[in-house]
Amino acid sequence: MARRVHQPLENQEFDFILGMTGGPVLAYFIGTWPKALEACRAMDALVAEAAEEYGTRLTAVRTDMTRCPEPTRRFGVAGAPTVVLVKDGEAVASRAGAMSRAELREFLDAHL
Repeated sequence: MARRVHQPLENQEFDFILGMTGGPVLAYFIGTWPKALEACRAMDALVAEAAEEYGTRLTAVRTDMTRCPEPTRRFGVAGAPTVVLVKDGEAVASRAGAMSRAELREFLDAHL
């Protein structure tokens, strides 16, 4: 995982990252159960690429749904992988399920 992708270990750390970020945040929610694991691993590389590509225009946060249950509930995440674009602490767009590189870019470009 690229260094540009934050990986909070608890609810408070997730909220701290959101509070310290001045721009949009791509909150990428992952699951560690067997059915979600493969899709989430595939998305890891895409999110890391997007974090590098969009640079300072975007902060990426890889969020384990088990370790950070409060943000998972707050943003209505029901499955993994799910991406939520957050601006000023509010979700402005979300999409559940694995995506291709082109689909992730299209999602980001439509909402940034």
